[in-house]
Amino acid sequence: MNAPLKETKAAQRLMIADCDIHPVQRAPSDLYPWLSKRWIEHYETFGPHIRCGLTGTQVYPRMTCAGQRADAYPASGGPPGCDLDLMRRQHLDPVGVEWGMLVALSKGGMEERNQDFAAALSHAVNHWQIEEWVRKEPRLLAGIVVPQEDPDYAAREIEERASEKAFRQIIISPRSAEPLGRRRYWPLYAKAQEVGLPIGLHPAAFSGGYPSTGGGWPTYYMQEHYGFATGVAGNIASLVFEGVFERFPKLRIALIESGFTWIPAMCWRMDKQWERMRAEVPHVRRPPSEYIREHFWFATQPMEEPDNPAHLVDVIDWIGWDRMLFSTDYPHWDYDDPRYCIRFSMTDKQRDMLFRDNARKLYGLT
Repeated sequence: MNAPLKETKAAQRLMIADCDIHPVQRAPSDLYPWLSKRWIEHYETFGPHIRCGLTGTQVYPRMTCAGQRADAYPASGGPPGCDLDLMRRQHLDPVGVEWGMLVALSKGGMEERNQDFAAALSHAVNHWQIEEWVRKEPRLLAGIVVPQEDPDYAAREIEERASEKAFRQIIISPRSAEPLGRRRYWPLYAKAQEVGLPIGLHPAAFSGGYPSTGGGWPTYYMQEHYGFATGVAGNIASLVFEGVFERFPKLRIALIESGFTWIPAMCWRMDKQWERMRAEVPHVRRPPSEYIREHFWFATQPMEEPDNPAHLVDVIDWIGWDRMLFSTDYPHWDYDDPRYCIRFSMTDKQRDMLFRDNARKLYGLT
């Protein structure tokens, strides 16, 4: 076994595929080149339609620095994630990012309730990713942002973008109006399978009008942050038990910024329930854990850190090293620096799979 990553000189030469980088508009006007006059006037007159009170303020529960690294605010002004040169100096260059997968959450249409406006925003954000990020920095690749509550339009947007090699996945939020296994979302999955792109499932700040936890609105931001995992868990159960993977056997899903150590326990419980009550879901022909191991990949950030790092190795052994993707969540406060964040021992093959090779295979990177 190799020494921990932070203790090896090889770590300084490691080339990585970072599967979670967040670009942000400096201002709403950044999208205006790709919005019609109607939607520019709409935005300036009415603003967004989001099912959350006081949308002009930070989301509730409030996050210090809006959830961003305090050192990531560019000197030229604007929020973290809006300055490509700073991203290069602070992240891409020093840690050896070979490929960076953009996850554009800001004003992407996922949280917008006016569906016509949501379609216009997602279309504009996809143009903005290409013109302002990918064309200027060849290490960056984009995710197709779609308004998931309008699956028919989402399918059209996917079809339009899929031929552009800069787009390597489809971004949706687990904070949906209904559980993601419901058939209203199936047109989106059908198109994803048809074009051969994985879905990146990433929590967004707004929750579609519903409390972000099953027990209601939390009091503190740390509860909200923990709720990312529980919300995703509910949607995994929905996708499996509603029969999505029987209907779409080639569908692939990357879970981004949701953790991963809870996956084995969830699989054990789902398998036990399925074994005892499978007559309720005859369309689910195999144990749930088999669907999860076949159709899901798991990004590392936020990485749980037990006192004994070997416990993480046990979890990854169970999930499968070929299903792990490295992610930093730049420029957020819980950023994971690849030079220091891995504190358990790996073989060379495991390290290559975790940091680079699994992403290459999933996203077709060359």
